[in-house]
Amino acid sequence: MELPQAQNALKGVEMELLDCAFPTLQKVIITDSPEKAFENVDYAFLVGAQPRTKGMERGDLLMKNAEIFATQGKALNVAAKGADTRVLVVGNPANTNALIASHHARSIPKSNFIAMTRLDHNRALAQVAEKAKVPLSAISRVIIWGNHSATQFPDLSHAFIGEELALNVVKDDWYKKDFIPAVQQRGAKIIDARGASSAASAASSAMDTVFDWHFGTNAQWISAAVHSNGEYGVTPGLYYSYPVVFNDRREWDIVRNLPIDLFSAEKMELTHKELLSERDAVSKLLA
Repeated sequence: MELPQAQNALKGVEMELLDCAFPTLQKVIITDSPEKAFENVDYAFLVGAQPRTKGMERGDLLMKNAEIFATQGKALNVAAKGADTRVLVVGNPANTNALIASHHARSIPKSNFIAMTRLDHNRALAQVAEKAKVPLSAISRVIIWGNHSATQFPDLSHAFIGEELALNVVKDDWYKKDFIPAVQQRGAKIIDARGASSAASAASSAMDTVFDWHFGTNAQWISAAVHSNGEYGVTPGLYYSYPVVFNDRREWDIVRNLPIDLFSAEKMELTHKELLSERDAVSKLLA
């Protein structure tokens, strides 16, 4: 689905998809109608947000994108498969866009919406792997808490490298002074370098998320912004990134009862407050 003025470009995407000769791809439908695009859909990827450009603050995106996601939520409400539809929100500000879309898609459970923080999770894994000089497969229990923004909290306090606590390997000073800001600012660095927001890495992370959602994670933790019911003191109703595990029934569970130290609690609350501020800024679309 694309805007009417972008249908020719979308035709090019269709041709490229067909040229990839994916064995599981049976048909491509291109349209500018949300209702047609979402008809009986199993998984919806909501990526159609106005992109963040160089020098633009995330707050500037809020109202520009809020109406887009309200429209898409309404279309999902009437055209999708209700409780059998899963929705991954990629377009930024993803957490608040998920809040808006889910509000307008009343036929779909709020737990069936996820805002993507897997890109941040993967960025965190890559930073640790490079620092510790280990393969990605050796790293586990990395967490992204909160918003997909510069306030997110990439947390290594529960992570392992092999059988050893990650912070015994990479050390606390690097964690706080280098790792956290590197992950938080990675998106802005990419915009500075290429003049546009993340594309290939975001697409790869979206595929990672839905693959795990569909097949399960075998008890491995990943990060996803899911509907909060108050876990870890987060306001119910927000879409907040937590450590989650997926089962083989396309359901997620938040990893609960983790000990949270004062440093982590402060970081988690900072990103929580930003999400509350975003929610309040678009409150007229949540009435």
